[in-house]
Amino acid sequence: MKRSDFPVARRAQSARAGFTLIEVLLVLIILVIIGSLAANVFTGTQDKASISAAKANVDLVRGALDRYRLDFNKYPTKLTDLWEKPSDTAEAEKWGSEYLEKLKPDPWGNEYQYANPGEHNAEKYDFWSNGPDGQSGTDDDIGNWE
Repeated sequence: MKRSDFPVARRAQSARAGFTLIEVLLVLIILVIIGSLAANVFTGTQDKASISAAKANVDLVRGALDRYRLDFNKYPTKLTDLWEKPSDTAEAEKWGSEYLEKLKPDPWGNEYQYANPGEHNAEKYDFWSNGPDGQSGTDDDIGNWE
């Protein structure tokens, strides 16, 4: 072998050692596709978790409202009655303790809704979250009538 053959062989070998622009773009496209599929999977999981949390809160408040009814023989006129002691002396004597801590917004950042008497439960009350769309009276509402 001659010495003049070595530099040509090295140049050819170093040219083959890197990735072409097409190969790099192909890998990036594959990564973007995989990432978008993973994002869709996690988005669905978050939605299900938010709905489950809202349902759990509805059940929690339902229990507090029923305990209030046992003490006062009626459901409260407003939700704040569950955590604020009545100022009326006769009502204050019936007050056991705080029935519920002050409610935080639902998983979508909206206030929970309460109606006494209820539209869905005429003899009782309605308590609900407006759901993911934030609009009351739509199919995605999560309430105690389900």
